[in-house]
Amino acid sequence: MKMVAFTRADAGMLLARALVADAARHGLSVATRDWRSHPWASATFVGHRHVATLVVEGDAAAWLAALPEAEFSLRGHIVADLVAARAGDGQIAVHALTLDYA
Repeated sequence: MKMVAFTRADAGMLLARALVADAARHGLSVATRDWRSHPWASATFVGHRHVATLVVEGDAAAWLAALPEAEFSLRGHIVADLVAARAGDGQIAVHALTLDYA
């Protein structure tokens, strides 16, 4: 399995770390298998859209149920939207929007 390596402290890396830490608090081991981010902007906000595949060891049902209400502290970014769902074979598909703030 190819693992993703982030090269700088961007919103994607910070969100990936936060998801791994949150999963650990639920007793799960999570690895990032694939992570893609691209810039996003509206008339009033600037940020990034993220699409990821996470590999989870353990029963992720309770974690997935709690994720929509989870609060993530990302330096310089806000998680505006996050949707996660099972994608088969212990994989979780994540779609998120982070917004930049100064």
